[in-house]
Amino acid sequence: MKINSGKYSKTSSKSGDNAAGVPMVRKLLRWYDKAGRSLPWRSETINPYHIWLSEIIMQQTRIRQGVPYFAKLVQAFPTVRDLAEAEEGKVLRLWQGLGYYSRARNMLKCAKIIVNDFEGKFPDSYEKLIRLPGIGAYTAAAVASISFNECRAVVDGNVYRVLSRIFGIRNDRFSGTGLKKFRQLAHELIPCSRPGDYNQSMMELGALICTPRNPRCPDCPVRDYCYAWRNDCQEHFPLKAKKSIVRERFFIYYVIHYKDSILMKRRTDNDIWKGLYDFFLIERNDLRDNKRTFLRRLGVSDNDGVYGIKSGVFRSNLSHQRILTRFIHYRAKKIHLPGEKLSQLGYAFYTRKEIEALPKPVLINNYLKDHIF
Repeated sequence: MKINSGKYSKTSSKSGDNAAGVPMVRKLLRWYDKAGRSLPWRSETINPYHIWLSEIIMQQTRIRQGVPYFAKLVQAFPTVRDLAEAEEGKVLRLWQGLGYYSRARNMLKCAKIIVNDFEGKFPDSYEKLIRLPGIGAYTAAAVASISFNECRAVVDGNVYRVLSRIFGIRNDRFSGTGLKKFRQLAHELIPCSRPGDYNQSMMELGALICTPRNPRCPDCPVRDYCYAWRNDCQEHFPLKAKKSIVRERFFIYYVIHYKDSILMKRRTDNDIWKGLYDFFLIERNDLRDNKRTFLRRLGVSDNDGVYGIKSGVFRSNLSHQRILTRFIHYRAKKIHLPGEKLSQLGYAFYTRKEIEALPKPVLINNYLKDHIF
């Protein structure tokens, strides 16, 4: 379906303005004006800092889960300058539980660049925004269209699903051809008179009505234009991508107690949970306990502590990894030279109060709350 053509423009009527006259788009906008959810970054402000923050949080996150995090981060860092001046540990601590921690680290890097290179003022165009760390085509288009009225169409998972069903597109969105087709169609539809509202209406339609399973087609404002509705084949769109292989890993965590403290280390490798704190870890090919290996790596003898309590198996499902974990407790009677070696590896003993302030993976945080604190 060819709606319009032309080059992208910030506010010019040369790009997408004809779409404002397309009945489907008009109906969609009318529906959004009435049914769009009242969200803190949507109905109260077009502050680009808030829009950007919400988009970073909502990547891989449901609205219900993300809203409290948005509130916490805005309260802790009211401006982008406040965020830029924050310590990474504090940012990660507030982010704890959202997962995909690289988003938080890139968010901090981005804030620093905005303060240092743009004098604390948010870049006001797609081309400037997309050069910043952690900002891809989707986020750049969202901020540019909502905050600066730039005629840029967003294409996220919700938009892919809506477009594929309405227009009967069978291309894989992850293929070069599919990506180009979806982006071109999204651009042809966007009305430059209301680019931000249109983008949000498409995302809202996908989130509330055109859901992955059991879409609410009778309530859809644009069902009369929908290929999948007319042909009763909603479940066939969008084309299912091949499932990626999930890597299985086995973590044996040793919870080492000494007096009123517990040994922990900040993860620094380019691996999951970078920047977060966890216990003394031995990764194996299974979860079988090996006391001898533990004592050797810790650098202590069998008489230097009490080795014993073992947990059941905990499972953490990440995007492409499944982590199977067992916790084993060890109470040290004394710390001598091995303690110095541990400090060289980044380990240190922390009190309960200190541990509560550390950013930790949800797995570690939950174990501490349920089995130690």
